[in-house]
Amino acid sequence: MSTTMRKQPAAPGGDPPRAVNPPRTRDFTIIAQDPAITRGGRILTTTVRVPAEALAAGPWGHRVQVIDYDASSGQIYEPPEAADRLDEQGLYVDPYQETQRDTELTEDPHFHAQNVYAIVMRTLAHFEKALGRRVSWGFNGHQLKVVPHAFADANAFYSPKDEALVFGYFPDADGKIIFSCLSHDVVAHEATHALVDGLRHRFVRPSSPDQAGFHEGFADIVALLSVFSLPEILSALLSGKGDRSTKTISKSDVTPKALRESTLFGLAEQMGQAMSDVRGQALRTAAKLKPSTSYLKDPDFREPHRRGEILLAATMNAFLEVWGARMKGLGTVAPGRLDRTRVVEEGGQIADYLLTMAIRALDYTPPVDLRLSDFLSALLTADTEIRPDDAPYHFRDHLLKSFKAYGIEPASANAKAPGCWTSGVSSDLIYSRTHFESMLRDPDEVYWFIWENRDALGVFADTYGHVLSVRPCLRIAPDGFALRETVVEFIQVLDLTAGELVQVRDRKLPGEPPVEKPADMPATMPVTLYGGNTLIFDEYGRLKYNVHNGINDAKRQTDRLAYLWEAGFFTEEGAQLQRFSHMHLRRALDLAILRNRNEEW
Repeated sequence: MSTTMRKQPAAPGGDPPRAVNPPRTRDFTIIAQDPAITRGGRILTTTVRVPAEALAAGPWGHRVQVIDYDASSGQIYEPPEAADRLDEQGLYVDPYQETQRDTELTEDPHFHAQNVYAIVMRTLAHFEKALGRRVSWGFNGHQLKVVPHAFADANAFYSPKDEALVFGYFPDADGKIIFSCLSHDVVAHEATHALVDGLRHRFVRPSSPDQAGFHEGFADIVALLSVFSLPEILSALLSGKGDRSTKTISKSDVTPKALRESTLFGLAEQMGQAMSDVRGQALRTAAKLKPSTSYLKDPDFREPHRRGEILLAATMNAFLEVWGARMKGLGTVAPGRLDRTRVVEEGGQIADYLLTMAIRALDYTPPVDLRLSDFLSALLTADTEIRPDDAPYHFRDHLLKSFKAYGIEPASANAKAPGCWTSGVSSDLIYSRTHFESMLRDPDEVYWFIWENRDALGVFADTYGHVLSVRPCLRIAPDGFALRETVVEFIQVLDLTAGELVQVRDRKLPGEPPVEKPADMPATMPVTLYGGNTLIFDEYGRLKYNVHNGINDAKRQTDRLAYLWEAGFFTEEGAQLQRFSHMHLRRALDLAILRNRNEEW
C-alpha cells in the first residue's frame, strides 16, 4: 500500500471565507462498485451526492469519523485536509494523469478515506430520507468510526463495541493488494449493519435462523440496490447488449430472464474472485438460487449468510420482474429497440424505490424475534401507508409472488390488503389519561398508555417492560402530502429457569399450552424470554398498528429456545460467537466445521 500523503494546496490568500448560505449537499467521487468492474479497461468511477457539513480532517463529520489506523503495521495515516480546502466535488475529481489514474485511486490512502466516508454518508442519507427522521447508531454516541485499513486480513465488519466499521486488506493470488474499503457493496453492507442496529437493537441477539439471516440478507439488499441505483453501473452492465453506436438496446435483452442473466449474473461475475473472501458469494449464489419453497426447511440454509440469500434472492427477483415489466410499456425508438438511456433510468429509479421501500419497512417490524414472514408484512404495510395505490410499479404484487416462490408467506392474513398488518386496533383503548403532545416524544407518557391498555395490546402481565424509543416521522407521499406517524418500540424481558417455563401461559386462555423447554435442558438452566410491541400512532395520537410478538406466545418461544439450545447459544463459546466479526470471519475462512454450525453471531 502506498504511503505517499498528498495534501491539498492552500487557497490563494489563505482560507476562503465561509459562505453566508453554505451548500446543502456536496458531491464526492467514488469507485462505482469495485475496482474489478471496468469500462474500456479503466476503473469505473461515479459521483455521489451526500449532505454537506463542516468537515474536519479525516474526513471527520458530525456522524462519521474516518480514522486511518492500521493495527497490523501500527501505522496511522495522515488524514486528508479539512473541508475548507475541498472543492465542490470533494478531494478527488479525477485529478490524476490518464496513465496513472487507476493506480493512484487504488493505492492512495486519501482516496480510500474519501471513498468510505462518502459511501457511509450516502447510505445514512438514504435511511434518513426513507424514514423521515434522523437515525441514531446502535451505540451511545453520535459518530461512527470508519477504519479503511484496519488490519491485514480478508475481512470487514461492524463492531458495536468499538463503535466502528473496520475494513481489511490482503494480497490476491498474484500478490496485488486488495482493499475491501474500495468495494461499494462491502462498505454499504457494513454501514447497514450499524444502522439496523440503531433501529432494532435486539435484532443482533440470537433468536432464530430468520433473524440472523435477516441482518445479513437485508444488508446485502441495501448494498446491491444502492449499487443498482447508480446509472454508471447499470450502463456498464448493459454495455454488451444492443447497438452502442445508436444507443439502443433490443427489447429481448431487457426481459426479466435476460436482465437476470446479463445484469444480476453479470455483476456477480464482474465482482471478481479477489473480494469473495470478504463479501462472500451472496450475490453470486442468490442470483443462481432458483425459486423453491424448500429452502426454509433445509438445514444448509440455517446458517445466517445462507438464510440471508433467500431474502436477497426473493427481493432481487422482484426487482428484475418490475424492471422487465416496465420495459414492456416503454416506447421503442426503432422496431424492437429501446433507448438505452431510458432503460438505465428506469432501472435506477426502480432500484431506488425498492431500496426506500425496504428501509421504511423496518419501522413496521416487531422489535424482537423477527421472522422473514414478519418482514414481508412490514414491507407491504409500509408501502401501502405511503402509496395506497400500487401503481405504477405494482411492487407489492411482485413481492408477494416472489417471496411466496421462495416459501415466505406474509405473517398477516389480511383479506382487504393482502399481506399487510391488520389495522383493526381495539376500540376500547384508553386515551383520556395520557397527553397527545407528550405521546409524540416522551417514553414515560407512552409507557403510561401501554400500562393502561396492557391487556388489549397483548402485553404479558407478570413482568415489567421498557419503552426503547419514541420516534416521530414525517414522510412525503407521492401525491405530495405528508404522512406523520410516531413509531414506538416496547419490549419485555423475563428471566427465569427452564423449570419455571410452565408458568408462562396466557391467563385468559387457561388451556393454552405452556412454553416448553428442550427435552435435555436442565430445569435449573437460566433462560430469558423476550416479547415486544411496535406501536404505530397516527398524526392524531391514535394507534394504527400493534405489531406484537408476545412472551406468552407458546409456539414461538418454544421454537426459539429449541433452536438456541440446539445451536449451542447457552454455552460461553456460543455467546462469544454472536459478534459480526466472527460471522464474517467464518465466511472468509469457509471452514467446514463452522459452515455446519447454525446461527453464530
